[in-house]
Amino acid sequence: MLVPTVPLPDDLRAALTDQLQATAPSRAWPQVERLIENYRGATPTAAPILRDDADAAAYAAYRMPATYAAVRAALDALRDRAGAWTPATHLDLGGGTGAATWAVAEAWSDAPAAHSSTVLDWSASALDLGRRLAAHADAPAVRAAAWTRAPLTGGPRLPASDLVTVSYLIGELTPADRAALLDAATAATAGALVVVEPGTPDGYARIIEARDRLIAAGLTVLAPCPHDAACPVTGDDWCHFAARVPRTSLHRQMKGGTLAYEDEKFSYVAAVRPAAVPAAPAGSRVVRHPQIRKGLVLLDLCTRDSGLTRATVTKRHGPLYRAARDTDWGDEWPPSPAFPPPGA
Repeated sequence: MLVPTVPLPDDLRAALTDQLQATAPSRAWPQVERLIENYRGATPTAAPILRDDADAAAYAAYRMPATYAAVRAALDALRDRAGAWTPATHLDLGGGTGAATWAVAEAWSDAPAAHSSTVLDWSASALDLGRRLAAHADAPAVRAAAWTRAPLTGGPRLPASDLVTVSYLIGELTPADRAALLDAATAATAGALVVVEPGTPDGYARIIEARDRLIAAGLTVLAPCPHDAACPVTGDDWCHFAARVPRTSLHRQMKGGTLAYEDEKFSYVAAVRPAAVPAAPAGSRVVRHPQIRKGLVLLDLCTRDSGLTRATVTKRHGPLYRAARDTDWGDEWPPSPAFPPPGA
């Protein structure tokens, strides 16, 4: 498997189906087309993109599964590096219908105590739908989440939170509002901040802008980058990852497709306050599809010391070779301290 599969939790899948079956795909299609254009980042705005109940329903059916998968993948990468750290409070900025709130609850489902989540969004319709979906959640943190309407422009004042998520939001904002929101989110971050954007050249550019601001404010990048230095991805290339999203029948209807899955490409940065989360990034990360050939695996890596490089792992590396065959795009490399890198 080269792209990790991130299924929706059973309770979220059921809640989406129950809430959205009344919205016929043919009625929602005009909203879907407009939302696609906004998702692609072509129309920065100073107003909510989800304008009414039909928009919120179309977004939830069309985009919520993929948003959940991308955020969950980014959170898993953060948690892999953050060790025993767990958030007691979570702020979901621009959370809309709550995909990131569900993802945080799943990522820390084994935490000794439930955290509290607050969803801030400027769309009342999205928040209303998110609240209805959350009522069916198994996780106490989702059921008890606070759904709060608030402006996201002009550098909003935000409550301090252990974990702040900003997913698929900054592309909706004008450059000035984007910078102000990122600064406000950083100031509110007591532990970790995760920003997720579409895995497009424009989405990656916004992630690099966010990464630079977070580092300048004193945060340390834990994922996906193995360092806080300048990104070695330049030119026409861009850094992104993918999560495979199983489609429900409703999802296939909204997408107008027949495949049982889709691959959501995303870019992200996860950064922490070192005093609160004393952890270090991985030594390297797989940044392209692993190439599996007879007797060897080729891994394109972003590394701490050598920038972009390629590792060749062959059968002579024994357990490391078997690990390489199981490695997905976006994984740390090597997978644990038990495996020295090839040539060590």
